[in-house]
Amino acid sequence: MARDFDLLVVGDANPDVVLSGAPRRLAYGQREQLVSGGDLVLGGSGAITACGAATLGLRTAFAGRVGDDAAGRFVLSALAERGVDVSHCVIDSRPTAMTVVLADGADRAILTSPGCLPYLTVDDLPRGLAAHVHVSSYFLQPALAAGLPAFLAGERRSGAATSLDTNDDPAGAWDGVADVLPEVDVFLPNAAEATAIAARLGPRPPSAAVRAEDAAAALGGLGPAVIVKDGRDGALAWESGRLTRAPAVPVEPVDTVGAGDSFNAGFIAARLRGLSLPECLRVAVTCGSLSTRAAGGTAAQPTWKEL
Repeated sequence: MARDFDLLVVGDANPDVVLSGAPRRLAYGQREQLVSGGDLVLGGSGAITACGAATLGLRTAFAGRVGDDAAGRFVLSALAERGVDVSHCVIDSRPTAMTVVLADGADRAILTSPGCLPYLTVDDLPRGLAAHVHVSSYFLQPALAAGLPAFLAGERRSGAATSLDTNDDPAGAWDGVADVLPEVDVFLPNAAEATAIAARLGPRPPSAAVRAEDAAAALGGLGPAVIVKDGRDGALAWESGRLTRAPAVPVEPVDTVGAGDSFNAGFIAARLRGLSLPECLRVAVTCGSLSTRAAGGTAAQPTWKEL
């Protein structure tokens, strides 16, 4: 079946204010603290993944909610400038989500005002648009999460592949993922997310330690191929009982914000090209690593030729 797009990304898009060299302890009482750098960039896991995919040559559409405000116009313009179709975005009367990223080397704290983000639902989404449907930030969009299993099941019946990156759960509950994973072809958590979700699903208490490899196998038992981003240790993949690893690509990172989302874009692009699982994993790790060469999640995303 011919599709208008290679990839539809569903999820979050917002401006990121990234402050580098942020202090570990903030001084209240109206004290002013100076940092080494600041950037206003496109943020949101979904938006960064969409931009990475478009940069790699995929015909990419993005569906989400933004406000009728300056932040929303910034988001839509930034996506369109990078070749992402935004005609399926909903303009909301509520404000656009906003994020402040306090970066200290490779570590960061993230403060987000959700705005209109939690109000996205599956009723807002196009059907049968793309060969692959990717969903980001599951826990930030509870109204979307409620209808996601049925939506993804319908997309799979129509011949599309599906993937999910839950990202972090601010509540720390990690609930609901077991309901949607049977309708997901590729699950793309990082190691902390994978182990937290697996601990929540398994017989052991959520506080018990779970290895990334064991978490991938447990989550894969629900149906998807599980691709775990593991920082300095690269990444691992579990599919059909087999474990595959790819080492990290050594780079001197300028900013690690969005590296996991660029990883997602690389994996999906390689999969759509028909590459093997080990090749997809190597492409994904390389995309994530190269994206850290500049501030923000999209400025240094590689093209396929660069890879």
